[in-house]
Amino acid sequence: MGTTATEHLRTLTPEQRPGIPETMAGTLRLDVYEDGWTEHWYLTVADQHIEVSRSADDADLVVRAHRSVFDRLAAGEVRASAAMLRNDLTVQGDMRLFVVFRRVFPGPPGARHPREAARQAAAESAAAQEARP
Repeated sequence: MGTTATEHLRTLTPEQRPGIPETMAGTLRLDVYEDGWTEHWYLTVADQHIEVSRSADDADLVVRAHRSVFDRLAAGEVRASAAMLRNDLTVQGDMRLFVVFRRVFPGPPGARHPREAARQAAAESAAAQEARP
């Protein structure tokens, strides 16, 4: 397995994240449980920025899952929405903030934006046509 959830959350910086809607603001608490104890992560979202800290304070959205689920999210092996539908993680609170949660974790390895894939396919097609005699 690649990066763990703890490693991933520790490396998050408060830089601007264009993938988060500009009007989105609130707090998320991630409850990562394992072997009878729970690790709490607290994310504050405002102006397309995310600040990460450790706290068990109340939040607008609480996401709770076993450490293995969060580790798989951090490795890009599972999508947050799929994990929620399988009841591998539970969500309580303002569901609009689930959009932010989904974007905190990476997609599958090698994943890219559809526009980027289309541009690459168009460039390869153009190159192939130019190579023809």
